[in-house]
Amino acid sequence: MAPMGIRLSPLGMAVFCLLGLGVLYHLYSGFLAGRFAFFMLSEPAAGGPEIPHGSAPAGAVDLRELLAVSVLAAVRGGEEVKRVREGNVLNAKAKGKTREGAEEQLTSGDLLSNRRMFYLLKGAFPAVQINSEERVDTADQETISWDRSIPEDIKQKIQPKEVPAESVTVWIDPLDATQEYTENLRQYVTTMVCVAVNGKPVIGVIHKPFSAYTAWAMVDGGSNVKARSSYNEKNPRIIVSRSHAGKVEQVAKQTFGNKTAIIPAGGAGYKVLSLLDVAEKNQEEADVYIHVTYIKKWDICAGNAVLRALGGHMTTLTGEEISYTGSDGNEGGLIASINMNHKALIEKLPDLEKTSHK
Repeated sequence: MAPMGIRLSPLGMAVFCLLGLGVLYHLYSGFLAGRFAFFMLSEPAAGGPEIPHGSAPAGAVDLRELLAVSVLAAVRGGEEVKRVREGNVLNAKAKGKTREGAEEQLTSGDLLSNRRMFYLLKGAFPAVQINSEERVDTADQETISWDRSIPEDIKQKIQPKEVPAESVTVWIDPLDATQEYTENLRQYVTTMVCVAVNGKPVIGVIHKPFSAYTAWAMVDGGSNVKARSSYNEKNPRIIVSRSHAGKVEQVAKQTFGNKTAIIPAGGAGYKVLSLLDVAEKNQEEADVYIHVTYIKKWDICAGNAVLRALGGHMTTLTGEEISYTGSDGNEGGLIASINMNHKALIEKLPDLEKTSHK
């Protein structure tokens, strides 16, 4: 019985229930319609328009976009390197010794370039692992945005290609050839970015800050640089680190003869560019690049990717491929070439591998 003796009409109860059901139906049908519309917008039908630029699915990385921001990062880092050197405010200090006992230098150019490059890449692709030569100080953290624009030359040569974010490792060298940088040997200095997918280098960017020259390439994609038209296999010009010239010269001349030229130079990026067709007045030319000791992966990853994209090779001295996962060092030295019989080079220079352990 209703309270206070009020009796409820059966007809009124029925009308009230019908009104309630109508309200529920209206709300629920609106919800379903919204979900259906969301599904249709999120899943375009086969043959429909492409997903708009910059809207790759979560967990995926577009390598064309990553190439574009890598080029920008190398250039922005190079601006810091150039500014510090021209202002003569290097604030150089020793950060340790190499395995060979040489002092490793650290300058303001290294640190400022590193900060600019790291945070630009991290802001654009936060899910991607980034390995850098210099430590990233959280106290210096800054937000650097990327407008997601892609340069026309990259648009014309590279198609979008998505890969899982967890398969990507980015290696950045904010200032290659720091020793030469402190000595004002500017032609050797580069800033570099490399993208490895499942440990294989697929994108390489090498930028020369003091001449504003940038080489980039993507494996199975395209590049803005190419190999030279000819190389000398009988008496190759071999480019090496300035401190390794003596070690390599003896073995090379025993193998190829006394006419073999040894070119001492600084910076791994510079040495790779010496193998390519580079319109730079301060860029020497070589046929083979050799390094006989331990070397860090951020020094060589970008060059490795560029050579692979152009059909060249960079391996350990025994011919093994270099993996860009795990530790940050490569123990087996390296030999790099393009448009040459790489396997034959390794077979001709077996003593170099022994030299690398001395």
